[in-house]
Amino acid sequence: MTGRLDVHDLRVWFGGVKAVDGISLTVSPGKVHGVVGPNGSGKTTLVNAVSGVQPLTGGRLELDGADLTGSPAHVVSRAGIARTFQSIKLIPTLTVRENVLLGADGLTPDAAAGRDVFGRAARRRAATAAARSADEALERLEIAHLADRAPDELSYGTRRRIEIARALAARPTLLLLDEPLAGMSRGERAEVAGVIRRLGDEGLTLFVVEHDLRTLLGICDHLFVMNFGRLIAEGPPRETAAGPEVQEAYLGRSRGAA
Repeated sequence: MTGRLDVHDLRVWFGGVKAVDGISLTVSPGKVHGVVGPNGSGKTTLVNAVSGVQPLTGGRLELDGADLTGSPAHVVSRAGIARTFQSIKLIPTLTVRENVLLGADGLTPDAAAGRDVFGRAARRRAATAAARSADEALERLEIAHLADRAPDELSYGTRRRIEIARALAARPTLLLLDEPLAGMSRGERAEVAGVIRRLGDEGLTLFVVEHDLRTLLGICDHLFVMNFGRLIAEGPPRETAAGPEVQEAYLGRSRGAA
């Protein structure tokens, strides 16, 4: 498992608004990377661009050396990048397991491959692999015992776990999490933060956008700080967060006070 992401001079402009303005960074394999910054600093736009949801104005994206620049979301997903969104996007009429199984859809060949006996056999094998991947993701997020429940019956924090499990079912090498702890109680934040850290310890590469700086500092190996669409600092989490430019931009403190 690798998951090295190289971002070169990435730009996403909306008219005169430079949401992401010339960012270059490297996401190293097997590490948890945190991304912080004030509201409007471009964090979610960056995640959208990397995942193929948002077209680029300029720049280049590479995953493990493969050029993904301009690739649509489904191509990016099949290349090994999965993500979650700020708002929970589960289907209430499906069970927990069925929701997670949707994440493994990219592991199965398209319908055209099932037109002959060999194609149908391949699809059966792929469907079995997808089911196994979904079950493994449920186990990793410690929600396998909830597989037959409806998502709406469960707590907010548990629904977040379901979303992460659905992303894991795609067997990504790089997992993008957009504010996975938002809206949770303190106990739920601690539990999900522990899951994120454990996934990193297992060798998965993670890129985590989060407002809860204190919790993020406890789980990430490397910190990126954004402001006004630019990367203003990066490095070891606590050292980077203590820098005067970061204190001013993210915490609203003056340089002198910092």
